[in-house]
Amino acid sequence: MKPTLALVAAASAALVATAAEAKKAPPAPAVIERTGQPQGVISSTALLPPGSKILYISGTTPSPLDPAKPDEFGDTATQTQSILSKMKTQLEGMGWSMGDIVKMNVFLVAALPGGRMDSAGMNTVFKTYFGTPEQPNKPTRSTVQVAALGRPTMLVEIEAIAAKAP
Repeated sequence: MKPTLALVAAASAALVATAAEAKKAPPAPAVIERTGQPQGVISSTALLPPGSKILYISGTTPSPLDPAKPDEFGDTATQTQSILSKMKTQLEGMGWSMGDIVKMNVFLVAALPGGRMDSAGMNTVFKTYFGTPEQPNKPTRSTVQVAALGRPTMLVEIEAIAAKAP
């Protein structure tokens, strides 16, 4: 009988201690953890807490500069501006923001002499949407050169994943 009473007493003490711990500090709010170099244009990692809402944004291409000329999209920077502007509008319409983007895949067609993609042109615009004082979050990102996109004059396509912590 004594071992049973000792077990009950120990269990009761553990419950009281657990209850006291629970009252001490409220749990910290769940956040998306991002790591990377402060001067970098992207995050190295993004860790989502359990229960996060995830939103997938399909590959987005630029809009023509002039609707009367449907195959003129401009250079890499102009096309990147068009795409990120469209994404921002889409996200804001759903109650999300560019700061919620955690992963991007960027597809660039060679536009520079020597058959190279214009990653500098893309990054010039990219930096106006991510890692700014107004919007400090930076997504993780892959950027690859591709042979072609849906139309011969398209140089950029971007897909993204956004997330909100619970």
